[in-house]
Amino acid sequence: MNYSTGKFAKLANVTERTIRYYDKIGLLKPSFVMENGYRRYTQSDLLKLQKILSLKHMGFSLEEIYPMVSNEQNVKESFSMQIDLLDSQIKHLQVIKDSMENFVQNVDEKNIDWNQIISLLQMFNIESNIVEQYKNSNNLNVRISLHDQFSTNKTGWFNWLFNRIDFSKVNRLLEIGCGNGKLWENRNIDLRNREIFLSDISEGMVHEVRKKLGKDYNCIVADCQVIPFKDGYFDAVIANHVLFYIQNLDKGLSEVCRVLKDNGIFYCSTYGKHHMIEITELVQSFDPRVELSQNSLYDVFGIENGEIILKKYFKSVQFVPYEDSLIVNQAQPLVDYIMSCHGNQNEILGPKLRKFKSYVDDKINKDKEITITKQAGLFICEK
Repeated sequence: MNYSTGKFAKLANVTERTIRYYDKIGLLKPSFVMENGYRRYTQSDLLKLQKILSLKHMGFSLEEIYPMVSNEQNVKESFSMQIDLLDSQIKHLQVIKDSMENFVQNVDEKNIDWNQIISLLQMFNIESNIVEQYKNSNNLNVRISLHDQFSTNKTGWFNWLFNRIDFSKVNRLLEIGCGNGKLWENRNIDLRNREIFLSDISEGMVHEVRKKLGKDYNCIVADCQVIPFKDGYFDAVIANHVLFYIQNLDKGLSEVCRVLKDNGIFYCSTYGKHHMIEITELVQSFDPRVELSQNSLYDVFGIENGEIILKKYFKSVQFVPYEDSLIVNQAQPLVDYIMSCHGNQNEILGPKLRKFKSYVDDKINKDKEITITKQAGLFICEK
């Protein structure tokens, strides 16, 4: 079954102008165009439109929606993703509703507690963070997936990193910037005499880790520039690809030192300036305006300058390189990775995502595969 533009718009309860606009910007093209120029939409297009409208309602911009609807998903996958997002929003709105009801029941008109009203205002602002937290979590999963699929080192980064930690000397451990908790998935580790704290500045990430790992780990929302523990509390601290994101790196490293015991170990990983350089070259050969990162993370804290930075705080610093590369023979995972980055790619590549994917397809078909340099490693520091 297929529909004209007017019928299609009516079914979705949107204007024809909206449908034409989505067609014009390449977000939703008709399945086919007849010889007389009339557009025809199918039920598959209807599902895609439903997803676009749902994501738009939840707060995603059109630029962010492009990569989210470019992947082919079955009905169940598509709606499951939307249900997860709606569930997060419903839970948050329920907390706001409960807080407002509590305020109404206990309010004293003559002595209003304005701090409570300010707290309610802040809760409304937090709602917009749900979308941001989802994007952060989803983007992180996409980037990890590319490495899982195409790395030549079959040990895997997280297994390699986990095996570098000397647990024989660890009773209390803190990970800062734990992300989605991937480092701790499916680990056979005795937690009976250990306290492991997983922290992240993102409440959404911490919620995901709690959900994933259960009660075996202590999951907390915390800024590593103000670590909420007493001096000398931990035997080890981990920062996996985190330090280059810290607003004030000196303050963050000072806090790490403060909460570490004497002779405690700090494990921190980072990249070098050649890490994934071929991806940047690929994107910029398509459109030189694209920047996948707003700043060069390795300039903030990288393999090249990491030892100099860390020696200000630790008595010994050892670097252990991770030998690996990517050999990618599929376009879609690479496109997904690119669209998950922190730069301006959504804005520039979004409207021409199909054309960009075809460009990557052509590159892979010509050379059979794309080899991508990985330059990463771990600094092991003793206080």
